[in-house]
Amino acid sequence: MNITYNEASRTFHLFNRHISYIITILPNGHLGQLYFGKKLRPREDYAHLLEMVPRSMSSYVFEHERTLSLEHVRQEYGVYGSSDYRIPAVEILQGNGSRISDFCYESHKITKGKPALAGLPATYTEDEEEAMTLTLVLKDALTGVELSLLYTIFAQGGILARSAHFTNQGTEAVHLLKAMSLCMDLPDCDYEWIQFSGAWARERHPRVRRLEQGIQSVGSMRGNSSHEHNPFLILKRPQADEFQGEALGFSLIYSGNFLAQAEVDTHDTTRVLLGIHPEWFDWKLEPGESFQTPEAVMVYTDQGMNALSQTFHELYRTRLARGYWRDRERPILVNNWEATYFTFTQEELLDLAKTAQKAGIELFVLDDGWFGKRENDRTGLGDWTPNRDRLPQGIPGLAKKIHELGMKFGLWFEPEMVNKNSDLYRAHPDWILAVPGRRQSQGRYQHVLDFSRPEVVDYIYDRMAAILEGGYVSYVKWDMNRSITECWSAALPADRQGEVFHRYILGVYRLYQRLTDAFPQVLFESCASGGGRFDPGLLYYAPQAWTSDDTDAVERLKIQYGTSYCYPVSSMGAHVSASPNHQLMRDTPLHTRANVACFGTFGYELDLNRLSPEELQEIKCQTSFMKKWRWLLQFGVFYRLQSPFAGNTAAWMTVSPDREKAIVGWYRILNTVNPPYTRLRLAGLDPDRLYTVREGDRQLGQFYGDELMYAGLVTSDQNSGEALDGAEPSCDFDSKLYILE
Repeated sequence: MNITYNEASRTFHLFNRHISYIITILPNGHLGQLYFGKKLRPREDYAHLLEMVPRSMSSYVFEHERTLSLEHVRQEYGVYGSSDYRIPAVEILQGNGSRISDFCYESHKITKGKPALAGLPATYTEDEEEAMTLTLVLKDALTGVELSLLYTIFAQGGILARSAHFTNQGTEAVHLLKAMSLCMDLPDCDYEWIQFSGAWARERHPRVRRLEQGIQSVGSMRGNSSHEHNPFLILKRPQADEFQGEALGFSLIYSGNFLAQAEVDTHDTTRVLLGIHPEWFDWKLEPGESFQTPEAVMVYTDQGMNALSQTFHELYRTRLARGYWRDRERPILVNNWEATYFTFTQEELLDLAKTAQKAGIELFVLDDGWFGKRENDRTGLGDWTPNRDRLPQGIPGLAKKIHELGMKFGLWFEPEMVNKNSDLYRAHPDWILAVPGRRQSQGRYQHVLDFSRPEVVDYIYDRMAAILEGGYVSYVKWDMNRSITECWSAALPADRQGEVFHRYILGVYRLYQRLTDAFPQVLFESCASGGGRFDPGLLYYAPQAWTSDDTDAVERLKIQYGTSYCYPVSSMGAHVSASPNHQLMRDTPLHTRANVACFGTFGYELDLNRLSPEELQEIKCQTSFMKKWRWLLQFGVFYRLQSPFAGNTAAWMTVSPDREKAIVGWYRILNTVNPPYTRLRLAGLDPDRLYTVREGDRQLGQFYGDELMYAGLVTSDQNSGEALDGAEPSCDFDSKLYILE
């Protein structure tokens, strides 16, 4: 890993054993992009990669000189309007109405390690030898605005982290209307674009299409990263697949409005932009004020999509997630929501907890309905005081009884929202986001508290801290159940209303930071009606997230498969729920529900007291299995093998770092009659090691790693869909776990 600067050629080269990233200073002082890809051998001059030729109908930077047109040069942080007609990375409104900027190189600094970003989540290092950072300082001489571009290259993996920092060193205020975290100009457009889209209960389905001339983009203007689109984008070569070929991943460490965009011009150059969505964004910079963009992470591989994902997994699991629970196996929990919803008594909760404890479950989580006058979703939200009718001794009394059973206790909050029928709203009606004189839209009968206001964040912190300090609480499920409408703050002047969306997210981060600092051993799980804010920004504070409100095992195959392209298994909240499923009314076998959920932070969300003795015994076996193998399931190297989007079967596996052990999950959606023989090619094993393969208590044989990877593991239906004597029955929604040692 190194960062070099050649004074003669004015070229920066960032490289490690995987990648090279090469930047040059253009003749006009702007920064040009020369190369990003597989590592190149260091040399003094890469001038041949900068191509400038005269073209009719182009505009040029210098008078009487027809070579440097910014329209046809690959740039590091493009600005519209001075011979570049593409969508820019930055737009600054100045006092005279102009939006033209001219950011020219002034200086640079190369440092070991990685600086933190004030008030924002970001990747980090634990040792300065893990990374190096290049800071390029640019200046717009007319306005006095200084732009610092930060590039961090890590020693391991094809990873580059980027962000931008603006400081107004001029004498007049300016308005930052657009400030992308990443601008990346690629020399061609021979890529397939993969986005991860969906809606509530069907999040992060991969959508693939070829890049074409013009603009394609995804984003969110909902105030949260959203169920609809994830702040993650892949560009891959058309020939690339899970195990070979070039791919580029772009991920934004942010939880609010975002834009991910690729613009292909008519010369087939591709510009990738990633950052805060510019719509409704307007950040006023008074003289002396600064603005820091969120961090964007780029990953390059020439080893296929699994390698790309594994790089993100390792980085985000170990150098984005933080704290006590980062490297610890997650407790097996039961959540009472789908068992009781709002209707429960303390005795009913304890009865459920006793059954859970006997089944081997380690954590009891009390969901919505424990506070204020919360009898349904129309009242009480925001009043974070225990309901004494339901919990006579409050949270401490219930939690103590749970602890006496030998279990940990967890609690649900939705701190960012309020019902109008609440004491909090009646006391502070101006604390919601709402435009004076306009209709106040509601979602799920609730309104959004104005987290751009420090006093609102302070109030919620005090209420939550009071519960956590006295309640023996080991786990917090932090929910967020509606997007922002009527985004206007009573605390800001008219010329700063464009800051509210971003200030809101900064307020969310401030509250998370204060709580995780004050209660470092509490396990936080983020949630937003399931996957509405499943993004890297929150992974920095909460090492796991509720992947989706859809707990149907068949749908979860797709959701967890799509999520795995960027996010590690240890971040995916996954539960065994009731059957028929509460979202789809589908009946699935208990073993399949567990076989899907175990590739995540495992738990249960159903009424255990309504199960048969045989089912409770099966759950006891599942929890025993999970306790033995969760270290591998949650922290192993994950491979996608067969896509649930492509056929009737799906498969994935996780391998220990030393390649001594592996667990394979195989899933068939619908049963088949008289099917062909099938084999599943495994991945990540040591070809020279002999593995014992088991399915449940049954040993299938011993096979070398090369056999299992190249010839495949036999997964044929042994009774061909018939109910034969002595044969293991098969069914719809069937599944198997294979253990390799």
